[in-house]
Amino acid sequence: MDNEQHSISRTLGVTADFDAALEVRRRIDFLRRYLRQASCRTYVLGISGGVDSLAAGLIAKAAVSELRSDGYDAQFIAVRLPYGVQADETDAQKSLGVIGPDRIVTIDIKPAADAMLEAVMLEGEDLVERSRRHFHLGNIKARQRMIAQYALAGSTRGLVIGTDQAAEAMMGFFTKFGDGAADILPLAGLTKRRVRAIAEHMGAPQELVFKVPTADLESDAPLRPDEDVYGVTYDEIDNFLEGKAVTEPARQRILKTFWASGHKRALPVAAIDELAE
Repeated sequence: MDNEQHSISRTLGVTADFDAALEVRRRIDFLRRYLRQASCRTYVLGISGGVDSLAAGLIAKAAVSELRSDGYDAQFIAVRLPYGVQADETDAQKSLGVIGPDRIVTIDIKPAADAMLEAVMLEGEDLVERSRRHFHLGNIKARQRMIAQYALAGSTRGLVIGTDQAAEAMMGFFTKFGDGAADILPLAGLTKRRVRAIAEHMGAPQELVFKVPTADLESDAPLRPDEDVYGVTYDEIDNFLEGKAVTEPARQRILKTFWASGHKRALPVAAIDELAE
């Protein structure tokens, strides 16, 4: 592992060693402690049908179940947030069945997302490239989903769980203030293969654990695999983060994307930061 590779891995919290059982225990305890410390009562999480929300959901359900066993009033609310009819709705329902949340709420974001794009286009149509319209709508979808989750969290003394993990953080593969917005990140520091290992350890079926990852945000390219967008595979990204060898083209692609997406992993830039120097 070269210095740059090591520095990035350390920044994103990826450790050299990994034990699924120990990580599951550590992350359940993390959610248990934080809910109590925040004097909150619920965890809220959007369930997409992918392995990240599946793993986070399993951890969250275990945490609130243990809190209740200790006499603390807690519940886990799973939220389905389809845009009309979701192409992989069957997988989302299977995930819910595996997780067994305390409450399931379904909110169709299509009316709100479409209305927002229409409002933007009313006077700003010339500012939106026609070829990028579906891309922009995808970001609106992601932000509407987070609006819905925070509406539920705000009314139930809750905290919103994010599904950010190290591979997606590395590639900046999330929408700012959309799926990138959350109160707590139980999967932080995990590569994609380690997220899968956690889900598998917690009893998730193979068909969900090894489902092809997709953000499914762009309406003109439903279920487009993440790896098609990246130009590299999750195995290559994970190998980079875990200090293993990768081909030079993959390394360059990963580094270029990481540095270009740095603003997505940072807090808002404040004038005082520069003025203080």
